[in-house]
Amino acid sequence: MRQILFLLWLIILTMLYSCNNQQKSVLNDVERDTTITVKNSYSKLFFDSLQLEHFIAQHKIPDSLAEQFRSFYNARNFQYAWFFNDGPAEQVYNFLNLQNDYIEYSRDSSLYDPSLQQVFDTLETGGHIFPLNDSSRINAELALTNQFFRYAAKAYFGDSKLKISDLKWFIPRKRIDVVATLDSLIINKGENTGSYMPVNPYYLSLRKRLIQYYDIEKKGGWQPMHITSKRLKIGDSAEVISRIKHRLFLTEDFNEKDTSGLFTEALSVAVKHFQQRHGLTEDGIIAGNTIYQLNQPVQQRIRQMLINLERMRWVPSAINTDYILVNIPEFALHVFEKGKLKFSMKVVVGSGQHNTVIFKGDLKYVVFSPYWNIPPGILKNEILPGMQRDKNYLVRHNMEITGYSGSLPNIRQKPGRNNSLGKVKFLFPNNYNIYLHDTPAKSLFGENKRAFSHGCIRVSEPLKLAEFLLRDDSTWTTAKITAAMNSGKEKYVTLKKTVPVFIGYFTAWVNSQGQLNFRDDVYGRDIKLGEKLFN
Repeated sequence: MRQILFLLWLIILTMLYSCNNQQKSVLNDVERDTTITVKNSYSKLFFDSLQLEHFIAQHKIPDSLAEQFRSFYNARNFQYAWFFNDGPAEQVYNFLNLQNDYIEYSRDSSLYDPSLQQVFDTLETGGHIFPLNDSSRINAELALTNQFFRYAAKAYFGDSKLKISDLKWFIPRKRIDVVATLDSLIINKGENTGSYMPVNPYYLSLRKRLIQYYDIEKKGGWQPMHITSKRLKIGDSAEVISRIKHRLFLTEDFNEKDTSGLFTEALSVAVKHFQQRHGLTEDGIIAGNTIYQLNQPVQQRIRQMLINLERMRWVPSAINTDYILVNIPEFALHVFEKGKLKFSMKVVVGSGQHNTVIFKGDLKYVVFSPYWNIPPGILKNEILPGMQRDKNYLVRHNMEITGYSGSLPNIRQKPGRNNSLGKVKFLFPNNYNIYLHDTPAKSLFGENKRAFSHGCIRVSEPLKLAEFLLRDDSTWTTAKITAAMNSGKEKYVTLKKTVPVFIGYFTAWVNSQGQLNFRDDVYGRDIKLGEKLFN
């Protein structure tokens, strides 16, 4: 009986509320019983859905953004997100600070909205908060939500005007649930944003270093050093050595208080640290490329970090599965297990004429003792001219003709010690015909800059990579993998679970040891992105 009475009371209440809504085309701010609000609510203020629709129409909000508005406020039962009865909630000021920090470190003022800022500047006089009237409060509420969506699109998704395919970047942009992100900000009152905002941890680390470099810039940065000696090493003395110590002190490579002109062992250690961060030979000697990198202006390093922060906005916020990352400018491959770095190795990537494509694939096959099917470009430019010069060319290179495509022969290189793919290849099917593989040309891994291939990626430790990919299959022991690599008979192994492979391009990043790294722009991608961002 009590249940029936409760249901009747609920029906009557609903009918009364419906009638009341019909009598008012647009309601002013309303106080409702907080028992019907969503979880983690703060405000007792509510508004009518027609006010939201009026705001959407008045400001010509695009359909996709309008749906985000409706989704956010429908879930809240049209409860205010930013205001209490007596004024703005804490998250208002925290969000404005968050946005202003972004504008400052990104040097992107396009987000700044003077009219919105003025609304909240009027809220405080002498530390006392003055309430807004009903009309201005609903406008400020919806304007703030709109501003958050604008902010999130920039800070967490990247510049929407950039066509990343035009920049030769074919990794799909990450997807963001902006409504859920805003919910998190409101629930957390705009605090501890690093724990729930959709940004890659590498982004946060690089942003922190960018702010440090802004501080260095404000203090005058560093001036180019004219080093007359071809090389400086332990035991040498020169006036410029004191300036080198100061230069390395600014970037936290040299932590001694020594400012003398003597090249000490401590300075050699600092130089090696600097060389490691810049992908140079770690010999502790100041010469050639080390001098060049030391003389890069702080403004150039800031620009480089801004460019790479933009790229980091495009990639997934966090990956908690196994995956492989190849960073082209670093000439390195990194293997992650359940989102944590497992190991790294050197790679050889495509040359300046044959750029390795920036894209994502899913590694599906390990192929032992592979054939190498000669691509058409290499066939025309290298193999056929070689055959014309030497009638025994195919025999000497362990190659064979398997058929014809029109007038051109289909040629492949048989498995063996001198096969160009080495003893194993790793396939992630894609439209670019790019894969990872072993190589007989091991000496190239001794070079600092390893852009020598036709586009595919040669790995320095193929056995280690194969062991990792097959580690969950007990039948593939190290001995069996080694035997398959040397069998001379091609064998395909299908992985039980595909592994994502990201071929990326980052010239500035902070590694897992907290070290800020810079690399040269080997394909000129920084130049092209910089032109789009800064012009």
